[in-house]
Amino acid sequence: MKPVSATASNTRETADQTSQLLNEFQAGDTNAFSHLYDLYINILYNYGHRLTTDSEMLKDCIHDVFVKIYTRRSDLNMIENFKSYIFISLKNKICDEIRKRVYMSSTAVEDVDPIATDDVERKYLQMEQEQVESHAVSYMMKQLSPRQREALTLYYIEERKYEDICEIMSMNYQSVRNLMHRGLTKLRTLQVKQVLY
Repeated sequence: MKPVSATASNTRETADQTSQLLNEFQAGDTNAFSHLYDLYINILYNYGHRLTTDSEMLKDCIHDVFVKIYTRRSDLNMIENFKSYIFISLKNKICDEIRKRVYMSSTAVEDVDPIATDDVERKYLQMEQEQVESHAVSYMMKQLSPRQREALTLYYIEERKYEDICEIMSMNYQSVRNLMHRGLTKLRTLQVKQVLY
């Protein structure tokens, strides 16, 4: 039998705790909302920093996400995956703010590149530093498209499931698989070139 990792165990505990807090909050316990906020604030902040380097805007967007949750508590029982829901809500809010601030209201979300590459590269470097020198990894990550970087970050760093990534990135399952495959293939090709040259 395959042992359960500490991360998987923590994820289950968080999900169970979330479910309990949501039930208590819907029953009128405002303290449960405060606990819910404390449980997810750092997760949201870390994820948001991969979408924007503007800390003040990020804080405002996170605040708006929680205000929306608070004011729509009666609808919370319709949410199947709370963590995915708040990830999607934050991403949409940040994209809306970016559109407003740079006057790009007619531009599709896919054409906006809000990914903060520095943080993604740093996380990737931490994972790969024992195998590849830092400058090589940094170079390779810069060769990926913003969407590839986001998908790989969500899967390998945030440890999200494919279904969650589909929701967060507004893509279907096969498109996400293809995006991940192309990103990993490109990284492997670049890694081989680094070794050869």
